[in-house]
Amino acid sequence: MVADNKSKSDISFAGTFASSAFAACFAEICTIPLDTAKVRLQLQKKAVAGDGMTLPKYRGMLGTVATIGREEGISALWKGIVPGLHRQCLFGGLRIGLYEPVKTLYVGSDFVGDVPLSKKILAALTTGALAITVANPTDLVKVRLQAEGKLPPGVPRRYSGALNAYSTIVRQEGVGALWTGLGPNIARNAIINAAELASYDQVKETILKIPGFSDNVFTHLLSGLGAGFFAVCIGSPVDVVKSRMMGDSAYKSTLDCFIKTLKNDGPLAFYKGFIPNFGRLGSWNVIMFLTLEQAKKFVRNLESS
Repeated sequence: MVADNKSKSDISFAGTFASSAFAACFAEICTIPLDTAKVRLQLQKKAVAGDGMTLPKYRGMLGTVATIGREEGISALWKGIVPGLHRQCLFGGLRIGLYEPVKTLYVGSDFVGDVPLSKKILAALTTGALAITVANPTDLVKVRLQAEGKLPPGVPRRYSGALNAYSTIVRQEGVGALWTGLGPNIARNAIINAAELASYDQVKETILKIPGFSDNVFTHLLSGLGAGFFAVCIGSPVDVVKSRMMGDSAYKSTLDCFIKTLKNDGPLAFYKGFIPNFGRLGSWNVIMFLTLEQAKKFVRNLESS
């Protein structure tokens, strides 16, 4: 048994998957307005030449939230929540549910002691890549719904809802289109998953070694904040490329999107939406990990009774 995770053997995979999916969905509902703001900021391009006086429509996290709420109504901030919940059930459940089994696979079932950080990162990279390969269509639909702003009068929306978006994309662009942006999405989610899960695991393990600290809500709060900070610092560039590829079909490939973004908008474009991204990922991780720890505790009691 791995000494740094006492709960590993006393909760089933189904229990871990259900706890992870529930925690991820709850965090998604709480933080999706910040995610919608982040997507709009990332998709916003520089004013074209000759139009230099035009101010950007969206400015800052709170400004973007306020603009969307004012122009499109408060409910527009929850655009993409249905595919967002589809995504979290699949992606959240798989990436977190598989993390312990994959970590055990890499260190061996007879391993005793603290798992090396390199093995934690490798396990999280693996589960992040596997999970998003399954969940990519839900991510694509979520970004497409979030990207659509206020339309001129008489202009119909591309999609009437999440299910309509899935079927329309398949009908108009083919089944393969549901996996648009899979390359940067695997890169983003494998990297962010490693930053989140491995750093949460590592920070929590480190905190628990400090006298006076125990496996409680405060420890989970600190570990969740650490996970969110590492995730957004490392994952922002691939997140921007992923959002642009999913929101705009003009890009031929990941490399094409990267080069065009760099050339047209400069290197700082890769950190567009950094503040809402950190606000979102930081709060998302805190809410998700706090909920996950409590959900696992509930499932553990349920399974042992």
